[in-house]
Amino acid sequence: MPHFTSYDNAALHYRALGPEGSGLPPLVCLAGGPGRDAAYLGDLGGLAERRRLLIPDSRGTGASPTAADPSRYAFPHLAEDLEAFRAHLGLERFALLAHDAGAATAQAYAATYPDRPTRLVLISPGSHLQGELPDDAPDIFASRSHETWWPEASAAARRLAETSDMTEVRDLLPRAAPLAYGRWEVPQRAHAAAEGEQLNPVPRAGFWQGVDEPARQTLLAGLREVTCPVLVMTGGRDAVAGVRAGELVAASFPDGRTHHLPEAGHYPWVDEPDRFRRAVEEFLHAP
Repeated sequence: MPHFTSYDNAALHYRALGPEGSGLPPLVCLAGGPGRDAAYLGDLGGLAERRRLLIPDSRGTGASPTAADPSRYAFPHLAEDLEAFRAHLGLERFALLAHDAGAATAQAYAATYPDRPTRLVLISPGSHLQGELPDDAPDIFASRSHETWWPEASAAARRLAETSDMTEVRDLLPRAAPLAYGRWEVPQRAHAAAEGEQLNPVPRAGFWQGVDEPARQTLLAGLREVTCPVLVMTGGRDAVAGVRAGELVAASFPDGRTHHLPEAGHYPWVDEPDRFRRAVEEFLHAP
């Protein structure tokens, strides 16, 4: 299995999808969760058909080992793993895509190494780093109360907010899953079925560890020094992150812009693969 050695000699796994000789620059892709196996990204709606995707497993997920020091699960440290990955690949600069919590890692990386990214694509991000937690996600969820899955999903979502027992969490996730998708059909059901086994609670719990208010403000200030174009994609049916959070994230960058998919949820490459792929490729190809 391909792996790279990070700053502390940890051997971390990564996957490479798509053609090597396409002539297009590779796209490094970060999974979210936090603490979720990057396998859930799949081929990102077919992006791997024409372009090489390089997808690292963060510490304690997928085939990468757990961290001896739990502080290494915090996303600023994961950003340092990304810098080691860049060096391993021999890329001076590169395009970076990140989903969900992975967007926090990508922002920490861009704030620390503002000259490294050529393009930054942030999919369904939260706005914890921006210091604001918009409340539009519950409104999006409530707007779908007429759908058949809603009563069970609503009850499961309430219980998920109250429990930390991972056995119960894994039982509740499939019941609450429809709230994360634009519709609840065969592709969405298949994608959601794997979530419970893909989560590692230890990296998940450590993701924000040690990131105090001064550290947050330093990272946020660093985003103003990022000169590359930034695309933030939001889904109109994303009852996990909502839409407003993505707008706040885009506004943190000098050259940030949003792309909204009204019929998509938290995983737009599952709900709207063609529109997702086209939007990302057009952004990556833009002058």
